[in-house]
Amino acid sequence: MAVGTRRFSQAELQVYRGATVDDMIGPDVQLLFVGINPGLWTAAVNTHFARPGNRFWPAMYLAGITAGQVDASDGLTDEQRAALVDAGVGITNIVDVATARADELTADELAAGGERLRALVRQHEPAVVAVLGVTAFRQAFGRRGTVIGPRMSRLRPQGCGCCQTRVASMPTRR
Repeated sequence: MAVGTRRFSQAELQVYRGATVDDMIGPDVQLLFVGINPGLWTAAVNTHFARPGNRFWPAMYLAGITAGQVDASDGLTDEQRAALVDAGVGITNIVDVATARADELTADELAAGGERLRALVRQHEPAVVAVLGVTAFRQAFGRRGTVIGPRMSRLRPQGCGCCQTRVASMPTRR
């Protein structure tokens, strides 16, 4: 199947409700992107931000992080994954369970996801954590006043060092 030709019916996508997507984190991650949680299309192809029309991959190209445009709607190739990992780029989510919409997540799921993210950051020690979803960040870390932009991280406990954290909105095309 050619890249970008896969299509799923709503019934096919519903099978992936509750599924997880593999984290893409290498041993030398320097820049860790954090989504809210995987969507159903993302779970179906086991690739972060894979739904057609998602703005993540075009933004990665425009920022010079990928060498070319990436169409992740059929999943990433092993070569694409390796290039990102080799460049020190990682991707994960606050909550690892797939839903049709992020607003289906409970406050408890977001809080537990925040703890999971703290553990990942402690384990991998990236230089920068870019959280894509300000509302989910606020809920996961109990930080209602968080605004978009840079901040010192509270993802690591006291005495564990610090990384830069960037919080951004994640607009979706509907």
